[in-house]
Amino acid sequence: MLSFWEKQSLLQYDCILLGSGIVGLSTAISYKEKFPRKRILVLERGILPTGASTKNAGFACIGSLTEILEDLQTMTTEEVVSLVHMRLKGLQLLRSRIGDDRMNYRENGSYELISAAESAALEQMESVNSMLFGILPGPAFSHADQKLQSFGFNTQHVQSLVQNNFEGELNTGKMMRTLIDLAFERGIEIKTGCEVIGFEENAQQVLVTIQQPGSKETLTFSADQLAICTNAFAKGLLPELDITPGRGQVLITTPVKGLPFKGIFHFDKGYYYFREIEGRVLFGGGRNLDFAGEATTNFELKETIQQDLEEKLRTFILPDHSYTVEDRWTGIMGFGKTKRPILQAYSDRIYLAVRMGGMGIAIGSEVGRTLAGMMQG
Repeated sequence: MLSFWEKQSLLQYDCILLGSGIVGLSTAISYKEKFPRKRILVLERGILPTGASTKNAGFACIGSLTEILEDLQTMTTEEVVSLVHMRLKGLQLLRSRIGDDRMNYRENGSYELISAAESAALEQMESVNSMLFGILPGPAFSHADQKLQSFGFNTQHVQSLVQNNFEGELNTGKMMRTLIDLAFERGIEIKTGCEVIGFEENAQQVLVTIQQPGSKETLTFSADQLAICTNAFAKGLLPELDITPGRGQVLITTPVKGLPFKGIFHFDKGYYYFREIEGRVLFGGGRNLDFAGEATTNFELKETIQQDLEEKLRTFILPDHSYTVEDRWTGIMGFGKTKRPILQAYSDRIYLAVRMGGMGIAIGSEVGRTLAGMMQG
């Protein structure tokens, strides 16, 4: 039962956003910057943000060479350039909003490991650099074979290195902690453990119904506008959306004595990625081994992919070092027929910012700013 006071004052908002990840919080903050007196509520199904915002590898990336070449097989040159530009703008906004120091943002370099089978990509490097010249202050990619030996990779597996000159790394936990703090500082309410079970739109408002934590009872909030920012999980609310979940599996080692590299690394069209953090190696990927099986919102680990990660870590990333795997986890990303996010008005009062294509860190802030602009009218 709700009291008179609760019904009168605690259930009504100007704007409700679903999802407290990068996109949801970025949208709320951008909206609040425009309308500081409006009351905003962010609803999160988990106690912590659910999906990938707190479970990613902390890559501030714009795309590897082989990934961009693969995109050009299904997208026009203009579409690929536009997507890379969105990533750049998103990272610039994230850095200006949070500050590099508050999320340990660094540019130690990004490198792509090229196998013998991928050597043809090197011949297209200059054409990709030319394609991106208009949005970058210099060449996106350059040869870095001179660093291959010092990094200690197994050269039977790694034939060449390509450096991406405009990528960085950050601390995912500190980034999200700061976004949450900024939201609180601006008077944005965040309620966690609130599973949205439905919403309804009428001529005056949107009604959003949640399952109350630890109870069979429901609770309904109202707002003038609703923004759905739940990435892969949006399909549970709107089944018609072109969204396919993609599970990303990650492991992290104990500190590795004498670790010879820093920075962030990709290989196999971005489907694998690893980095140094606090002397450890964080390594994730392998979704391409079983696209159908990994198209799930289940957070469980899959043994075959974990074994694949361990084998690649042992055989060519850290072939001469001792370590143990200390922890493992998964995150859920959202994909579709194109890598462009779904960013649109769904109706007069309901808006969508979902399907980040595994690039939530890079594009999330810009997507949030754009969505807030759409909602402002």
